[in-house]
Order: sequence, then structure tokens, then C-alpha cells
Amino acid sequence: MGITRSTVRVGQKPTKEQLKQIREIAKKPVHYTEDCPESTPEALAEFAAMARARRKKRIKPMVALRVEPEALEKYKALGSGYTGIMADVLNYVADNPDVLVKAIG
Repeated sequence: MGITRSTVRVGQKPTKEQLKQIREIAKKPVHYTEDCPESTPEALAEFAAMARARRKKRIKPMVALRVEPEALEKYKALGSGYTGIMADVLNYVADNPDVLVKAIG
């Protein structure tokens, strides 16, 4: 079985030829042994290592932070997810040191 590639733009309808190809392909059964071969133990180990690396990258350390009560109330007023917003603000300041200089200067 070959692979057919087409580019379809947003709002573009498929051509008659494309519709014909889709209908023909839809009639063919999927052969899992041919179309989806079993992964080798080496490939599975590689996928597992990639998954571990991605999980490790997403883990965020827990930090205790003292803030003014007024500032905390302002963030809490933003609703659920306010701690994520606080983290975004800290990241922004860390990426833009000129903001920090203006704040303390």
C-alpha cells in the first residue's frame, strides 16, 4: 500500500479525485501486521527513555514564598489557577531583567 499526500487549505473542499481516493481507501481492511508492525524491544526501551525525560522536564519544584497579603489577595481574586499566573509573572521578570531593575530601582 502506498502513501498519498495532499495539501488541503482551510475552507477548501476535497476534489472529486480526492474523494474517490478516500472512498477506495476506506473500503480496504487494515492489516495490523503489515500496517502497524510490532515494536522491537529496543524501540520500546527508547520510547520509555524519551517518556522519562519528558516527565522529568515537566516536574516543577515546590517552593515556599512569602508575599504581602495584599498581593496574595490580588492573585487569588483572579480565581482558580492563580498560582500558575504567579509563576508566569516570575518567569517574565526572570526573562526581562530590566523590569526588575525598574521595580527595585
